[in-house]
Amino acid sequence: MDEVKQLVIDIKNRNLKPIYFLMGEESYYIDKISSFIEENVLSEEERGFNQMVLYGRDVTVEDIIGNAKRYPMMAEYQVVIVKEAQDLSRTIEKLASYANNPQPTTVLVINYKYKKIDKRKGLYKSIKKVGIVYESKKLYENQVADWIRRVLSPKKYTISPKAAQMLVEFLGTDLSKINNELEKLQIILPEGSQITPELIEENIGISKDFNNFELRKAIGDRNSFKAYQIVKYFSENPKDNPMVVTVSLLFNFFSQLLHFHGLSDKSPRSVASALKINPYFVSEYIQAAKNYPMRKVSNVVSILREFDVKGKGVGSNSASQGDLLKELMVKILN
Repeated sequence: MDEVKQLVIDIKNRNLKPIYFLMGEESYYIDKISSFIEENVLSEEERGFNQMVLYGRDVTVEDIIGNAKRYPMMAEYQVVIVKEAQDLSRTIEKLASYANNPQPTTVLVINYKYKKIDKRKGLYKSIKKVGIVYESKKLYENQVADWIRRVLSPKKYTISPKAAQMLVEFLGTDLSKINNELEKLQIILPEGSQITPELIEENIGISKDFNNFELRKAIGDRNSFKAYQIVKYFSENPKDNPMVVTVSLLFNFFSQLLHFHGLSDKSPRSVASALKINPYFVSEYIQAAKNYPMRKVSNVVSILREFDVKGKGVGSNSASQGDLLKELMVKILN
């Protein structure tokens, strides 16, 4: 995020590079940087003659080079943006010839999503000498809640830890999807509001009481009644609560518990750091560790591996998702 901020500052200060190669698994920042260049390098009057958007599926690398070598008309720069450039992955190395001698009055932006170029080859090395290669890496699940807080902070919004966790569990690590939902909430909430589980349930449709986060907590507390309630809800709404996601999240939870049992320092700060979790949730892990000794945790991890396979249709004898989840709860909680 700091690298993105610096890029934005440099562009605002007209410290422009002839090539911006934006690549990587996470498309959110690729889109953000590309859009910022598209909207801020040229004035509205200059864009008509000096800004063009190309798409990888419709052009060749030679087309891109040809357009990039043009001179601007009545402007200091021209901007050429290539979207979906990953469609040119087989020939993208040909761009190295242009990168070796780029047109100084052209700002060429390459959006190369979900992939990255080989850093050992000529294209990467050539662009690094004259321009910017930005790699947008996928965040780990335990990093996304903090990202949500940092995105909301400049806009004067806050979010409760549980609400952030609900978004992560429901939407995964796709930052664009999460940001879209956050923007919807900001439209209806006054500045300075805190985003709560209740607001998420009301406006996004994620249940604050019946979700994987609450199931994990119920299992950790050995609250069988609540766990079975949630599983019943999941079985009635299988499309919104796929078993493969539930098993994966529980597997991660019990793997972390295994790690917890092996810690010599079990102070909250040390636990949060070692398990890479929000300090707000440390007490849940401490309680779960009391309810599940190391031997039991190891057994549960084995059970979850078994049900991960069953949930994918192997050896389950056509059992429904609801039946498998109920059987899983029996084996974990009893």
